Amino acid sequence: MSERAVAISLKIPDNAAYTALTTLQRLGIDVARVERSEILVLSFGGDDETLAKSIEADEATFNPNKHRLTILDTPAPRQGEVWIAETGRLQRYVGWRLSDAAGHPAGIATLRTACERLLCNPAIEKATYPS
Repeated sequence: MSERAVAISLKIPDNAAYTALTTLQRLGIDVARVERSEILVLSFGGDDETLAKSIEADEATFNPNKHRLTILDTPAPRQGEVWIAETGRLQRYVGWRLSDAAGHPAGIATLRTACERLLCNPAIEKATYPS
């Protein structure tokens, strides 16, 4: 068994991501795009196709009419992404991917500022940044 991570994002417009984008922009943070997804980190011994099928079969987690599933290369945030977890719930995250106007992933300083000002409440949540 190895640790695997998947991102479940919306195919339909994401009002929470749009609200986060406009709020971050009003706060003076240089972002042009915000994507939100649910990140699941789990132990799994099979191949990518079997992993995808097992998650897609769980109706409480995945709805094919509104969700898109991405299997991540590593169980860690991608460039331009921060994972936010409620304290004590560290295998399920909200992933926020931020990009600038040129489409480049946000740098670590931008991610930290976005978390400090909006995305993470350090009293009850923990942010995990890309390495």
